[in-house]
Formats: sequence, C-alpha cells, structure tokens
Amino acid sequence: MSTLSSSDLLSRREEFYRELEPHAMAALWTRLRKLIPLQPTPTGVAHRWPYATTRPYLMESATLISAEEAERRVLLMENPGLPDTSRITNTMYAGLQLILPGEVAPAHRHTQSALRFIIEGSGAYTAVDGEKTYMEPGDFVITPAWTWHHHGHEGNAPMVWVDGLDIPIVSFFNGGFREEFDSDEAPVTRPTGDALARYGTGLLPVGYQPSTLNSPVFNYPYARTRDALFALARAGAPDPHGGYLMRYTNPVDGGWAMPTIATMIRLVPSGFTTLPYRSTDSTVFICVEGNGYIVIGDQRLEFAPHDIVVVPGWSRFTLHAIQDLVLFSYSDRVAQEKLGLFREQRF
Repeated sequence: MSTLSSSDLLSRREEFYRELEPHAMAALWTRLRKLIPLQPTPTGVAHRWPYATTRPYLMESATLISAEEAERRVLLMENPGLPDTSRITNTMYAGLQLILPGEVAPAHRHTQSALRFIIEGSGAYTAVDGEKTYMEPGDFVITPAWTWHHHGHEGNAPMVWVDGLDIPIVSFFNGGFREEFDSDEAPVTRPTGDALARYGTGLLPVGYQPSTLNSPVFNYPYARTRDALFALARAGAPDPHGGYLMRYTNPVDGGWAMPTIATMIRLVPSGFTTLPYRSTDSTVFICVEGNGYIVIGDQRLEFAPHDIVVVPGWSRFTLHAIQDLVLFSYSDRVAQEKLGLFREQRF
C-alpha cells in the first residue's frame, strides 16, 4: 500500500504513465472504459445526401474525366463524422457511379466485395465472372470478391448506380488485393440471364457445389422484388418496427446474399410510422420510391426517390411514410451475426 500523500500519489501516477510511453506501453485502467464501454457509441453521424443535390455534380464529372481514365467515375459519400476516411459508416463504403452511352469501365478484380444498386437509366450492363447482366432501376447486383468485372453502356442516356463495398472491413484485416485485366473487357462465357435461370427460380442444378459464400444469383431484378413486397402488404399487417421488411437471400442455403454485407428492402406503407428501433449495425438507406422521412434521435431527414441516408449503429430511429415508401438498405449485420456481435432493441 502506498505511503505517499494523495497529491504526491496523483503526481507519481502521471509521471508513471509518461514513463511508459517510450516503451510502447500504457496502463489499462486509464483506457478500460473506452476500450470496453457499457454499450456501443455511435460511430459517425446521421446524414442525408439528396439526389437533387448530388446528381448535378455527378453529371459535371463526366465533362471532366472519362470512365476509362477514371477507371471508375465515382463520387464517394464520406460520413461527415468520419473525415478523410472514404467511409460512409465505420465498416462500409458508398459511391455514386456514372457511365455514359458507349463507355466501358475497364475490367479488374479485387478482394473487396461489392454491390450495385441501380438508381437511374437503362441499357447499361455489368459483366461478372463471365456473365453479362443488364441493369434497371431498383435492381440489386452482386460483384463477389476476386471476380473479374467490367461495366458498359449500350443505351442512350446516363446510367447511375450506388456502389457499396466492404472496403473498411478488408482494410482492417489488411487483406486488400487488386488486379487489372489485360484488356478493357473480360471474356463473357455464359448467356445473359444464365445465373437467374439456374439458381433464382426455386430450383438448383443437381450436384451443384458452391465455390464461394456469395449467392450464385448476382442480379435481383426490382420488378420481382417489388411484386413480392406489395404482395406481402396485401397479406397482412406490417411489422411495427420495420414495416414490410425482407432480406435478399442466397438460394443455396437461405443465408444472406453476401458474406460481409447484409442487404434488405422494405415497404413502409403510406401513413405508417414505425416504432423506435436501433441495432448495432450502421445502416445505409437508399430511397427507391415514395416519400417520407426518418427521425434519428432528435434529427429529421427527408426521403425522396434516390436520396441516401446513413444511420450510425446503436442510434434510435423511426420511419415515417407520406406515400408508400420503399427503402433498400445495406450494412455489416451479416458479419456481426457470424461473430456473435449483432444486437437489436425494439422500443
């Protein structure tokens, strides 16, 4: 037991902590509550990117750089609470990509998993691992890790989609690799629609053995998704905390469609307000159609078609639909579930 006076003891403690620093050491008791908090502290801040504001900048970017020169002509969305990180949440990346008629975004591959959620336009395609798929607004498209992929546009108007990637997760594990293909376009070896026909109709080829944890269906068309949502709405009452909420699944095992990114879509019917909810995953919302708003704590953020809103993890929120409101969302929930970390609270 120390024989020092209280003031001398405090002084010696501070001196002791300074003496530890050159030895790359620190006293745990000075950091314990921050390292292991009573509950999660939201990372980043809630924020809205109105499409009416972001779209003009995206279109101007096409006058400044080509898709080929940029490799990917993207304006990324950076959480104001996470400056200089290129992150929309602590674990997720988001960007708006533009491709014009006749352009090709060159082929490459990387260990980061990617999703595309289509915002506007028609006639553009992405080619993934030997198959080309044409994209329409509301489609959810998967680019699995380490698969060759390129984008092209055979239509006559600008095409825009949201890129969502697990870049921060891969960076945390220092597992990032990329490789450029030796030409702008990787070979297409299967007919368009092959994956959806083989795996997306409630059937699987006999003897099929998956080679990755990703869904073998890599384009989930919005026309099918929308029909399912509104059929669900006709069948019964919405969940009080989520509305009519559905997740995209891997038809092989019924799990999430991607191994690190959880993707969901929901319908909040006109006039409906959800009860307060929060969960440990920070979530990116994209408004597909309709109008409404979200209240996060004491902050109200509007939803109009194509607007993007981020909600930090463990932040309490409610959804309010003025018109039938369809929201796509993605987060790291699937990774948290696998690690036994995911937790939610319904109020």
